Amino acid sequence: MATEVLVPVLGESITEATLGEWLKQPGDKVAADEPIASLETDKVSVEVPSPVAGVMGQHAVSVGDTVQVGAMIATIDSGNGAAAAPTPAPAAAPAPAAEPEATGDTPAALSPSVRRAVLEHGVDPATIKGTGKDGRLTKEDVAAAASSKPATTSAPAAPAAAAPATGGRKEERVKMTRLRQTIAKRLKEAQNTAAMLTTFNDVDMTAVIEARAKYKDLFEKKHGVRLGFMGFFVKAATMALKDIPSVNASIEGDEIVYHDYADISVAVSSPGGLVVPVIRDAQDLSVAGIEKTIGDFGKRARDGALKMDEMKGGTFTISNGGVFGSLMSTPIINPPQSAVLGLHRIEDRPVVVNGQVVVRPMMYLALSYDHRLIDGREAVTFLVALKNAIEDPTRILIDL
Repeated sequence: MATEVLVPVLGESITEATLGEWLKQPGDKVAADEPIASLETDKVSVEVPSPVAGVMGQHAVSVGDTVQVGAMIATIDSGNGAAAAPTPAPAAAPAPAAEPEATGDTPAALSPSVRRAVLEHGVDPATIKGTGKDGRLTKEDVAAAASSKPATTSAPAAPAAAAPATGGRKEERVKMTRLRQTIAKRLKEAQNTAAMLTTFNDVDMTAVIEARAKYKDLFEKKHGVRLGFMGFFVKAATMALKDIPSVNASIEGDEIVYHDYADISVAVSSPGGLVVPVIRDAQDLSVAGIEKTIGDFGKRARDGALKMDEMKGGTFTISNGGVFGSLMSTPIINPPQSAVLGLHRIEDRPVVVNGQVVVRPMMYLALSYDHRLIDGREAVTFLVALKNAIEDPTRILIDL
């Protein structure tokens, strides 16, 4: 007897998704609630669990297909471990194929982004140990393998040498994921709708760096999370947003909506790209509470366990391009929000302090905002308030 696997409810107003990858192949043994497939929605990847224990039946749809909520995508055949045991036998029959399956993901089991990384780096996925959920490969695994084992990348050079005989240069076409399509659409809409402008400032990170170095061990021991820079910036931003409410507002039709709360969207990395969960009521959280929330978001983003509701809303966004080495940028706002703060890398630069040229760890700040709602004076005032709080963290403590 076969049990149908249906596309689960994905969240409010979301009626369809794209099948990102199959986590189980026909004949594989599955346990109840074990993920068998990954769906890509407009905001986040969602795993589809098996409704019963048994043996994976036939796939009703293919990777890349669009599926509706409630649609049948596969079947689970009844059976137990003993019935499922003979299934791996056919896979073990061809000796050359048995070894890759034992040591890593097969090309068919890789997500599109990982397959692309494998092709770019010219590595054998079967030789790489995956660190993703259930041991699956991630793009970071492929990149790490390529950098740590340069000798392995030379092996594919032989086929490359034969390329000139068949035309030389190659191209690969990969369909955009639903998440990437949504990001592209929303960013272009933001450019077409908002009157965007970016204002810059810089901040001396000396005081925050010293405070972090002095208290990081005690902080981690007490709160169970590392003390980073984002906790300071999120807290300082909530204070500045209270002083300059238009930066925390949004436009709806011909009305301006002001918020007496600060729901801060923060960009974190996931195997499928950057996602932007929301820290609710950040104005009421301590630096420790903010760091705990961000740490939890980061862990669950890597595991693909973020929930749809955690990606919705947000009144203001902070994006930290500095972790990737960015010196300066002009971030694009995330509608219906009216502003986004861009953080960048910290580097030693000569600055003048009390008439003397000294070297200080400096960071550029960028505030992109909708000029329809936020005036230049307000944007500059917001950045100055943020700069003052970071350069003198005591202001954060006494709410000044």
